[in-house]
Amino acid sequence: MKETSKSKQFWGPTEEDATQGHGIDIGCGPDPVRADAIRFDRENGDANRITDFVHQEFDYVYSSHCLEHMDDPRQAILEWWKLVKPGGHLFVVVPDEDLYEQGAFPSRFGPEHKATFTISKAKSWSSHSINVFDLARSLPGGEIVSLELQDRNYDLSLMSHGALQPGWLVRLAAKFRTVLCLLISSDERKGLARWFSGFYPVDQTNSAASAQAQIQLIVRKGRT
Repeated sequence: MKETSKSKQFWGPTEEDATQGHGIDIGCGPDPVRADAIRFDRENGDANRITDFVHQEFDYVYSSHCLEHMDDPRQAILEWWKLVKPGGHLFVVVPDEDLYEQGAFPSRFGPEHKATFTISKAKSWSSHSINVFDLARSLPGGEIVSLELQDRNYDLSLMSHGALQPGWLVRLAAKFRTVLCLLISSDERKGLARWFSGFYPVDQTNSAASAQAQIQLIVRKGRT
């Protein structure tokens, strides 16, 4: 799923302003934020230690659904912050732990994820939870421009909180559901989805509804 392209459908002046100038997109794959952005992915080096491979500053540093793959997201984002020019922006999007992981870690839909994220909680169900607000405040000289939960097209009635089934079984059942949905009507699909969610969590971000289950953070670096 091209998460950046999905998000850009809903962008406004804040997001457009934060991605102007010379930028780098970390972990973009085939879906860069801008056609002229520098692309940094696995073949270019280790994003956990990005300053070992990139030796310049940018007007913006963008990364969508990559920080959760880092060995230590708190340390990685500090590395990414070093690439931002004074007056520039760090623009990061991560999955929301309640909407995406839905109470289970390791993640059933992203088993390679190293952490979960929430905007701000005193206590989380996840042993690897990170408050994005605290993450933003850890960036020296940073000013929060945007910090928001994005849940467009997300159907809360389909949520299944907790470790109801192991990840491999959830993914297998989801494939079965996808095939079955091709054979039934639209109304029947809605009913099936609700019945299905009572037993197997649904990854709505990877469905035809193209739901969002994410947190957007934009931080501006102060000028010295």
